[in-house]
Amino acid sequence: AQEDQAEESIELSPTPLIKQAASAHEIAKALAHPNSVLGALNFNFDYITYKGDLPGASDQSATRVTFQPVLPYPISDTINFYLRPAVPLVISQDVPTAGGFDNKGVELGDIGFDAAVGKSLPGGYVVVGGIVGTLPAATDDALGLDQWLLGPEVALGKVSGWGVLGLLVSHQWDVAGEDSFSTSITGGQYFYTVNLSDGWQISSSPTFSYNHEAQSGQEWTFPLGVGVSKTTILDGQPWKFGLQYWNYIEQPDPFGPDWQVRFTVTRVVSLPW
Repeated sequence: AQEDQAEESIELSPTPLIKQAASAHEIAKALAHPNSVLGALNFNFDYITYKGDLPGASDQSATRVTFQPVLPYPISDTINFYLRPAVPLVISQDVPTAGGFDNKGVELGDIGFDAAVGKSLPGGYVVVGGIVGTLPAATDDALGLDQWLLGPEVALGKVSGWGVLGLLVSHQWDVAGEDSFSTSITGGQYFYTVNLSDGWQISSSPTFSYNHEAQSGQEWTFPLGVGVSKTTILDGQPWKFGLQYWNYIEQPDPFGPDWQVRFTVTRVVSLPW
């Protein structure tokens, strides 16, 4: 019990750790904590392949880079406020058209965000609640919805000596913008981390969705994910590098993702507050 309390103290007080030249192992655990106050700049590099019933679907792919900073603000010893925008840059994206497929890029995609409050509970449990939204920022109509989306999100996590296990679920409705169709999507992310040693971790955080407006049997997009990450200190600054593989076991039959590789670079930063 004393060891668990010490680990939680480390993970919820990361800024002093950076100042005290914390080990890569300690910072890796702090980054994995769902209610950590570590500021981080995440760069996700994704390569996605597709499949489906449409002719040529299995020949299509996408390459994207998403910048997602994590900006926490501590309210108390156990409560933190989070703001996490996600800005996607589409390097290359094959999209279905009436005549087959068209390749798009380099373009900006719709910008997502969430604003939430996290609370650490006894026993290593963490609960997070807030709002999630999407801004119609895509520079090509084929790469966005041209709608403003908004809705709630909630997450539950369990932190222990071996690692972290958790689930985040959100729902978004269209609240403004293009009104020729309705959007109602339940999204989510399950995440797990197994702590090894020297900053190494087995970890993955695949995202899934359920489109309530899709035809029956075509609602789910769901991957299974596995990955590995390494946190290290370079020139006195903490960095984290991760590689994940997602295999989609459910997707719309006409056209949907087959498998995905994500390479993540995270720069840990000190925040002014």
